[in-house]
Amino acid sequence: MARIAAQLNGDREAIRDVVRILDPAVRTGMRPLPSPLPLVASITARYDGIEWSDRDRDLLLALALRLDDALAPLLAFDGRSAEELMRSAIGAHLVVRAGRIRLVDPLLEVWLRATADPVVEASVHERLARIFGAPGAGVDADWHRARASSYGIPETAPELTRIARRLSESGHPDRALLLAAEAAAHATGSDLDEARQVAGAAAIGAGYAAEAAAWLGALFPAGTERFRLQGLGGLVVAEAFLQGAVPEVEPGSLRPQSGDDEDWYSWARAAAFAAVLSAERGDRRGMRTWLEALREGCARVGAESTLRDPVVTLAWLIAGEDEIDGEVGAGPLTGGMLRALRASVDGDLDQALRFLAAGGSGLGTEVDPFVAGFEHSPLVAAYRAVVEVLLLVWRGDLGHARERLREAALALPVAMPFAGLGVVLARRLDLAVSGRIGPISEALTASLPSAVRIDRLVDHAVETFLRGEVDEASSFLRLWADRGSPRGQFSVPELDELVRDDGAPASPLIEPPDARLSRELMSRIAATPDARWRRERDEIVLATRALASPFSRARVESMLGTRALVRDEPAVAREHLQTALTLFQTAGAEAWARNAEERLSAVEREDRAADAEDSLVSACRRAWEPVLTSRELEVAMRAVTGGSNREIGDDLRVSVRTVEVHLGRVFVKLGVRNRVELTVLAHRAGRYS
Repeated sequence: MARIAAQLNGDREAIRDVVRILDPAVRTGMRPLPSPLPLVASITARYDGIEWSDRDRDLLLALALRLDDALAPLLAFDGRSAEELMRSAIGAHLVVRAGRIRLVDPLLEVWLRATADPVVEASVHERLARIFGAPGAGVDADWHRARASSYGIPETAPELTRIARRLSESGHPDRALLLAAEAAAHATGSDLDEARQVAGAAAIGAGYAAEAAAWLGALFPAGTERFRLQGLGGLVVAEAFLQGAVPEVEPGSLRPQSGDDEDWYSWARAAAFAAVLSAERGDRRGMRTWLEALREGCARVGAESTLRDPVVTLAWLIAGEDEIDGEVGAGPLTGGMLRALRASVDGDLDQALRFLAAGGSGLGTEVDPFVAGFEHSPLVAAYRAVVEVLLLVWRGDLGHARERLREAALALPVAMPFAGLGVVLARRLDLAVSGRIGPISEALTASLPSAVRIDRLVDHAVETFLRGEVDEASSFLRLWADRGSPRGQFSVPELDELVRDDGAPASPLIEPPDARLSRELMSRIAATPDARWRRERDEIVLATRALASPFSRARVESMLGTRALVRDEPAVAREHLQTALTLFQTAGAEAWARNAEERLSAVEREDRAADAEDSLVSACRRAWEPVLTSRELEVAMRAVTGGSNREIGDDLRVSVRTVEVHLGRVFVKLGVRNRVELTVLAHRAGRYS
């Protein structure tokens, strides 16, 4: 949506019209946007009927068809100077600045390309190819020569593929995919296989899983072995996301048939991808199978320390084994991200965030053997963004975490890393801050394959709990428990306030000490019987002070306040709820803060009502003591505060008839006829006492 909005200049009507006719794979980010975007009625209405000379229209079309926005080639194409262009009939549609030229309205590009005569378009491409020089002079020449031709030009393919590979590795996968796809349209034999491999690699780097699977799948089973093995890792990533699980295939069936070290290294790296993806999805059996293949491949090419050891460490850490000591690699994933995760589970979240920031600074980024060639890709950036958001959540900075994830979602495929962890975080952060699932989170959820289950029962439980509907929240959690309380590998905010178990998840969670301690404390609050509560509360309060995360501590304080309310200890409840409110606000968890504030307000309302009742009873007692006997006074006080005759009798251990006799004497002595007049008299006494 962010890209569509940019390409359509934010025109709401055009955006709606275009989105309606895009296929689901494009709408959910599994395939790239078509180039050009489809022509729709709202764009046609804007430009149809405009009359331009052939020269002016050719120049505008050349500008729309160019690979970049350099001014000089367009001036050479047209023959006029920049000043002359700006004074011409099309000058109002152009922006010329600092040697660059572009269209004022991006919608005009859509219209120009969609309405261009194919013969005229081919002619414009041919003229541009001549401007950029002879064949082989550069990617621009080859690109325009290829686009000008209605038949294959095999000699253009290698240069287009080479530039596409370079663009993909430097973090420009969309442009790389465009060039590689054009190369594939002209190539044959092994050149075609290489173009497909580069196109698939660019597609997976950009997060286009369905597009990547189509390009890379075409290499199996009969593609050139070199490029088939180079594309294997990307295909595993794409299929794992599309299917929700790593494809069930015997690693040995994909083993290289040659003795070439480069082929064996490609196979080992594909095994590394499969092992880590299996770990992300909690598939330990699959992880072990692929790790064995990784060990075999690395032993063959001598990559034990550079590839095998850091990947093994990363896989086991993601699987929940945070106490395994292993090698840390280099680059963004087996270097910075792995260091960050290890530091966070050791409790040093600030250091973890510094490791992550250093890995993404762009200053001398190291080669990561695990994701070599993808270090600058949007997919790797998405992994780092999701980990950064997770660390901010663990640190208790939920407001910042939500903004960071929303920002990343506009540019990166954040639904892909860690089996949809980014989507879970987006939903829980929306609930924590606003109390409801927002549109970006819903869109991210829609992008997940059906096989990936985001357990919405916990989301519904949190949402209803924050609205104060505790019984309904408990019902959702019971349903969740009936399904086995499914969790991901990483600890994310759930609803421990209503969970009635020992607090220990079925499988190990990746989490910092704060998260583990807060879950244990909330479990103790829920499970401790009244007989042992006072001693347990003192210990829990002391332990709570060790929680560095304001959000984690606020959750415990809030639960302590709730337990105090159940025990009819309003002063204790007020103290804990006020602390929780302040900490939730510090964390940016506004919905949780509102929930604490509402409960705190309820306590204060009850306090005011109790104070008013106490004041009324005291005033009446002082006013009526000289007139009534002690027993008549006790009966009158209970009647004024709403006690029925039976309740008064039970309290004083006398019969209902005796209560009626005492009340009759009270009415006579105070000059009233019934309970209503007695209550009015009591309030009058309270007002003037």
